[in-house]
Formats: sequence, C-alpha cells, structure tokens
Amino acid sequence: MLKKIEKHDAFLLAVIAVGFVVFGFSTTLTKITDFIIFCIFVLGFDLLYGHMGRLSFGHMLYLGAGAYGAGLSAKFLSPDPLLAIFFGILGGALVGALLGPILVKTSGACFALLNLAFNQVGHFLVLVPLAGITGGEDGISLNFSSYGLINFSNLKFLFFFSLAVLLLVTFLILKFVHSSYGIFLKATKENELRVQFLGYNTFRFKWLTFVFSTAISGLAGALTVINYGYANPSFIDPTRNVEVIFAALIGGAGNVFGAVLGGTAFMSISNYLARYIIRWEMFLGLVLLIIAFRFRKGIWGYLREI
Repeated sequence: MLKKIEKHDAFLLAVIAVGFVVFGFSTTLTKITDFIIFCIFVLGFDLLYGHMGRLSFGHMLYLGAGAYGAGLSAKFLSPDPLLAIFFGILGGALVGALLGPILVKTSGACFALLNLAFNQVGHFLVLVPLAGITGGEDGISLNFSSYGLINFSNLKFLFFFSLAVLLLVTFLILKFVHSSYGIFLKATKENELRVQFLGYNTFRFKWLTFVFSTAISGLAGALTVINYGYANPSFIDPTRNVEVIFAALIGGAGNVFGAVLGGTAFMSISNYLARYIIRWEMFLGLVLLIIAFRFRKGIWGYLREI
C-alpha cells in the first residue's frame, strides 16, 4: 500500500513539474515564478491550517520575516543569493520559534486573532521604528551576485530553481504527513484531549509544526525578494492574509496537492480575470461560496472523490 501511495505521489509531482513548465510558455517567467513561490507559501500555511487545525490571520508576518531576512542579509552582509535564502528561512523559523510558545497554547479565534495582532505589530515595526534599516514605505532595492551557472538574475534559472524548491517542499510535506508524526498531528487536530490523555506532549509537537510552517513561509519570502529584486512592506501587509486563506480553501485544506492547486487557481484568478472583470474580487467571493456549500473539501477533494 505504501509503495502505491509513493508511486501515486511521484506521478502527481511529475504532473506539477510538467504543468508549470507548459504554463510557463503562455506567460512571462517572472509571473509563473511568482505563481510557484505563492504555492510554496500556501503549502506552509496549509501545514498549519489543514493538518494541525489552526487558522492564522497573520501568516504574512512569517513571509515578511523571510523577505526582510533575505533582503537585509543581501544589503548588509553579502549579495550571495543562497545566503539570502538561508537567512530568509532562518527569519521565518526564528519568529515562529519565538511566538510559537505563546500562540500554540491557544486555538480557534484566539489563535487567528493573535497571529493577526503580531502581524500588525511587525508591519508597524517595518514602516516606522525600523524604517532606517528597512527603508520604510520605499523598501530596499537589492542586487544578487552570481556564481557561474548559479545566476538568479537569469529568469530561466530562477524559474527552474523555484520549481525544484516547490517539488522538494511538496515531497517533504508528503513524507511528513504520511509519517507517524503526521498521524499524531491529525489525531491532535481531531481530539487533542484524548491524545494528552494517552500521555503525549501535544504542546511540543504543535510548536515544532508551527516553526516548520513559518520556516517554509520564510523560504517563500526569500524567493519573492530574489524574484522581484526588492523588499517592501507589501510583503508583510496584514490585509494580504486573505490571499493565502482563499487559496487553501479553493484547493482543499489538509491536502498537500490541493494547496498547490489552490495556489495556482487563486493566482490565475487574480492575475488573468482582473484583465476582463474590474470587480474580480466579487467573482472570487462567488467561487468561495460555491466551494463552501457544494465542494467543502475544495477542488482537489472533489477530484479525489470522482
């Protein structure tokens, strides 16, 4: 059975790779790379929401921490892009590790709103108190060095590198979900009290999962900075949290491939539908209503059923 699951997952990973390569021929590489990076962000968010059962209204904080971690390292330490990615992941993980002990003790609306509150604080810090370092509203422009074939200013290289990262993150989360740890996490989501009654320390597992989620979000933030060549407050804007939440709901929360499908669907709607419909957000709202009432498991959950 396990081999069948692995073959099935490998086939779907190949479909993702081929799909983005084919999709890349119909649009610019910068835009399709942005699609891929957003899917990585949705994967990090859905690990927390879909698999641990904690809805965050402030996940842009961790993407922003990764973006500014990468940007500030490139500005003050070294223009090395790989070092920037490292500091981006470290930035997201560090913020998650510091806030995790407070946040994972809560649940429901309290967890969601506390994340939003911390996101608001982070956004304010970037705009005002730390404006001398972060550039405030203007942000910071960045240039990254290249090393032979490792040239992130080459759009094709950045596209394939981001695609490889997406496949790697998807593979790691699949392994995580299918492991005994993933089963334990699902049991905690269903009934945490029973898991505690069996003698397990649920706090430690929830905190580690939270840090893993924020680290992936930080990785997405670092890649965003490399893709655009700058870091600004829009990468940590609390009002943009709705984007990743909508994407997870469209694809199907709790499904790894649903996160990728939902991220691609949301980016397609926001980028292409806006060309033809001025109030495209209303159309997105109608899509979410249909999914909420008719396809509660999202697009991927419906496809699995049929």
